[in-house]
Amino acid sequence: MRFEHLIEINSPDPVFGEAMPPFTRAQLWRGLMQRVKAPQRFPNGPEGCDWHEPAAGVIARTLRFGPHTLTDRVQLDTEECLVFTPEVHGETAPIRLTIRIEEPQPRQMVLRFIYEALAEQTQEEAYYNDYRHSAWLHNDRDMVITLREWLQAGQLNPLSS
Repeated sequence: MRFEHLIEINSPDPVFGEAMPPFTRAQLWRGLMQRVKAPQRFPNGPEGCDWHEPAAGVIARTLRFGPHTLTDRVQLDTEECLVFTPEVHGETAPIRLTIRIEEPQPRQMVLRFIYEALAEQTQEEAYYNDYRHSAWLHNDRDMVITLREWLQAGQLNPLSS
């Protein structure tokens, strides 16, 4: 299973720029790092997150959802890409998430989200993929809405992170 979608962050259309202030790559990266280090700040995030850096460019996390925990590793390519790789949990195929910052043309910036199953899915898991895809898209859109709110409030500037 592979699911991919794009969300436009900055548009080359000047009307869009007047309606919403554009992100710098550094501001967008600071916001994405909040998803890594403080995901509980986002809608539908976990109740808590403990993390440490076992190596340069790698964050190991434990996410708490009530009595359940999820552990993963996030590989960081600064201001370019994040790769969230969960540990195997039960019998469900783990799903890796890659978020890439792309600039397809001047003044345009997009986030590319790629969800990939790391093992063969059961028929039951595959049956739910359309629901997963919809949930992931809505969750990623909610994340971008939150980042826009933080940008407008000045929370993504260097001294506020």
